[in-house]
Amino acid sequence: MRKGIYFILFVGVFLSTAAVAQDYLGQWSANPYRAESTANPYGAGSPYKPDGVKNPYSTYGSPNSNNSVANPYATNAPRLYDSEGNYRGKLSSNSYDPESTSNPYGRYGSPYSAESVNNPYGAGSRYRRDSPNNPYGTGWRIEGQAKSKAPAKSTAHSTAHSTASGASSSTWPKLWKPAGATGNDSAADLGVDTDPGF
Repeated sequence: MRKGIYFILFVGVFLSTAAVAQDYLGQWSANPYRAESTANPYGAGSPYKPDGVKNPYSTYGSPNSNNSVANPYATNAPRLYDSEGNYRGKLSSNSYDPESTSNPYGRYGSPYSAESVNNPYGAGSRYRRDSPNNPYGTGWRIEGQAKSKAPAKSTAHSTAHSTASGASSSTWPKLWKPAGATGNDSAADLGVDTDPGF
């Protein structure tokens, strides 16, 4: 009986320290009318939102943070989930991360992958209700990893490779822009290079 109680306590403590809370950061969407949309400059897309992906001083928008969309060397960028809860990769400007939406050869960044936001005939179709490229859609949920109980790592590596000019449009994830795509800060407009180079 005692062993069972100790085991349950051990598992409870282990799970509570191993589990990492997720921060809801908004919806990656081209819809400027939704408050949760990153296209809304007064909502989730505000450069003044304390945990916003467009705030160059926030954890998720700083070019120096390992959790940032804007750091091209970040390894812990915010994660994307569609309306059905399917994982859609990392909203990251790191073109070497296999899960990044900016990796033109990765599952979530290739214009040929059905799961990629950069595929205009797949998950990135502007006609899908939840596609970030749909200017009237809901977009994808952005979740950032909250502070964990693990010791903080040095940011010297990411600081050394960051730009001194702060967050600029050139540090946002690269996205392919479908022909004729328009919109105020649509998913296609967030990228550095509108041509995948193929």
